[in-house]
Amino acid sequence: MAALGCPLRTLRGLLRELRHASGRAGRPYRDTPAYQHILAAFRAHRVTSEKLCRAQQELHFQAATYLCLLRSVREHAALHQEYHGKGERSPEEVAGLVGFRLPQQPGGKG
Repeated sequence: MAALGCPLRTLRGLLRELRHASGRAGRPYRDTPAYQHILAAFRAHRVTSEKLCRAQQELHFQAATYLCLLRSVREHAALHQEYHGKGERSPEEVAGLVGFRLPQQPGGKG
């Protein structure tokens, strides 16, 4: 299994993705139930001197997996928006996209 890295970095990444997701909704991300839940879960699974917390490793793995999912969904949406087909294009427009020009018709047509 690959190293997960620092839990604080994972938390910051989750909050960043939450900020991106709620930016579209127009409401502050700190007011969302997801923000409150994420912070509460990370605080509850903090390592203390009184216990060996295996649950923290499980939480960190689940958080890192969820962070990967959120990033992938956001990047997929951006790529889809950029490269999704715009419908039927004319032959002249398609030729221009790939850097060609259509030949001229004899007699001044086209």
